[in-house]
Amino acid sequence: MRKLLAALLFAPATLLAAGGQALDPAPIEPRDLVSLQAGARTFVNYCMNCHGAQYMRYNRLTDIGLTEAQIIDNLMFSADKVGETMKVAMSTKDGKAWFGVPPPDLSVIARSRGADWLYTYLRTFYRDEKSAHGWNNKVFPSVAMPHVLWKLQAEQSTVQYDTTARDLVNFLVYVGEPSGQSRKSIGIVVLFVLVVLFVFAYAMKKAFWKDVR
Repeated sequence: MRKLLAALLFAPATLLAAGGQALDPAPIEPRDLVSLQAGARTFVNYCMNCHGAQYMRYNRLTDIGLTEAQIIDNLMFSADKVGETMKVAMSTKDGKAWFGVPPPDLSVIARSRGADWLYTYLRTFYRDEKSAHGWNNKVFPSVAMPHVLWKLQAEQSTVQYDTTARDLVNFLVYVGEPSGQSRKSIGIVVLFVLVVLFVFAYAMKKAFWKDVR
C-alpha cells in the first residue's frame, strides 16, 4: 500500500491525466492562420458528422483569415446563413442510439481537456476487435467514438498525420476562446501602460518627499 501511495504521489501529472498514457506536447501556434484554416477544414469534413460547436458562429472564422464567401462555399454544409452557429444535424437521441452516449459538443473541449490531451488522443487510436466499432484509444480506454480520421492516417505519413492532428487541435483551441489572442495582446498593452504609470508615480513620489527628513 505504501509503495502504491508513493507511486501515485510521485507519478508525473501527465501520466495520471491520461490514465497511464503520457501526453505529448501539442505543437500548436494560435497565430498560424494556415494551420487554423486547415484545422477548420478537417473539423467540418470529419468531426461535424457527429460533433458540433454550438457556441461558435461560422462568421467568426473570418478571424482566421477566411472570407465569408470561402466559408459559405467550403465549410457550410449544414447551415444556410453565415451567422448561424456550428451545430450538428445529429440529434441527441440518434447519437445515443448509435454510439451508446451522445457525442459531446466540442465548443470548449480544448479548455476542458487541454491541447496536449487532444493531440495525444487523436494519435493513439488502435485496432481492437473486442470493441463494437473496431477501435480503442490509449488515452481514453473503451472510447465510444470510432477513429474517424483512420483513412487520413492510412493515406498520410506519420509526420503528415501528426500535422493534421496538430491543425485540428489548434482550431479547437481557437474555438474554445476565439478572442484569446486579442485578449492577450490587450493584456500586454495594459501591462506596458501600468509600467509607464509606475515610473511616473515613483518620480512624483520622490518629488513630493524629497524635503521630508
